[in-house]
Amino acid sequence: MTVRNVAHEKLTQGHLSLGVGIRTTRSVEVAKMMATAGFDWLFLDMEHGTMSLDACAQISAAALDAGIAPIARVPNGQYSIATRALDNGAMGIVMPHVDTAAEAREVVERLKYPPIGHRSVGGWGPHYQLQKLSTGDAVKALNAANLTVVMLETPTAIANAAEIASVAGVDVLLIGSNDLCAEMGIPGDFGNDRLAEAYRAMIAACAKHGKFPGMAGIYNEAIMPRYIEMGARFILSGQDASFMLAGAQARTGFLRKTLGK
Repeated sequence: MTVRNVAHEKLTQGHLSLGVGIRTTRSVEVAKMMATAGFDWLFLDMEHGTMSLDACAQISAAALDAGIAPIARVPNGQYSIATRALDNGAMGIVMPHVDTAAEAREVVERLKYPPIGHRSVGGWGPHYQLQKLSTGDAVKALNAANLTVVMLETPTAIANAAEIASVAGVDVLLIGSNDLCAEMGIPGDFGNDRLAEAYRAMIAACAKHGKFPGMAGIYNEAIMPRYIEMGARFILSGQDASFMLAGAQARTGFLRKTLGK
């Protein structure tokens, strides 16, 4: 018994796994739209956005049918939201603000089924078309498919990157570049050598312990290649609102230039 997670597949194949932030859209059509655009996963943001758990679940169910992996970010420590998102379609959880290996172990314990963690078994959601299944087979398949992503967003987290990466059950270390730069006193300076050193440390930790390195918060096309060439593979590539605004501005700019008004 298997559950497909295209974001995980791309990582294990050594390819870029491209995600798109969903903060504004609430319609389930966004799953098919972003799959058509070529993305591998949705970043369903319940930390900074106003997305509800219900909207997250609805979009997640649609994403499973569309062949794009729904991955939800929850506020730090909000495991009751995280496990319900997983129960109802999400194929992974992003936990922000993880600074230590002890915190990473708690994430795994709360989000993975036994024997890896201690997540409660509450029946089978849309991952299995709501079928009645063997518990042993189902939890094994979901443990293997679901991505457990921890965000490193402080100098403390970067200093502990090797210990965090050593935690069994963690799949991805994802640098939150905005918060990390702010914490280092260089807000928005994504080309700074200090940020590059942080990425090198995180990527080396992932290579040592067999984890996948990720990049979030950097959308400047001149800067993104720097960290991808270093080895970042789990890439938050942009957000729905930014893409919509850029497309809309391009169209109005074209029409006003063409019409001379």
